[in-house]
Amino acid sequence: MAFLIYFLCGVAGGLLGGMGMGGGTALIPLLTIFCGVEQSAAQGVNLLSFLPMAAVALSIHARNGLLNKSGILPVVLPALLFSVLGSLLAAAIPSDALGKGFGVFLIVLSFFQFKAAFYAGEKEEKSGKRREKIAKN
Repeated sequence: MAFLIYFLCGVAGGLLGGMGMGGGTALIPLLTIFCGVEQSAAQGVNLLSFLPMAAVALSIHARNGLLNKSGILPVVLPALLFSVLGSLLAAAIPSDALGKGFGVFLIVLSFFQFKAAFYAGEKEEKSGKRREKIAKN
C-alpha cells in the first residue's frame, strides 16, 4: 500500500512538472503530508526528480527550436551555484523551520498567482469592451 501512495505522489508531481506548473509545489507537500517524509528529504527527492524532467523538457524544446542557446551560460552557471548553496543551507536548517518556510513560500506564491489571474481577467474584459466599441463604429 505504501508503494502505491509513493507512486501516486510521484505521478502527481511528474504531471504537474511536465505541464510546467512546478511539480515540487505539489510533490513536497504530498511527500511530507501523506508519506511522512521529513521536509529536507522531500526537498532532496524533489531536486532529484527535477533532473530527468528538466532533461526531457530541454531536449523537446531544443528539438522544436525553442532554445535560445546564447542565453544558456548566464542562466545555468548562477543556477548551479545557487542550487548547491541552497542545498547546503536547507541541510543546515531544522526540518520544522524548513517546512514552515516552504509553507510561507506557497502562500506568497498563491497570492501572486491569484493576483495575476485577476489582472489577466480584468485586462481581457477591457480588451473585449474595446473590441465591441471598435466593432460598433
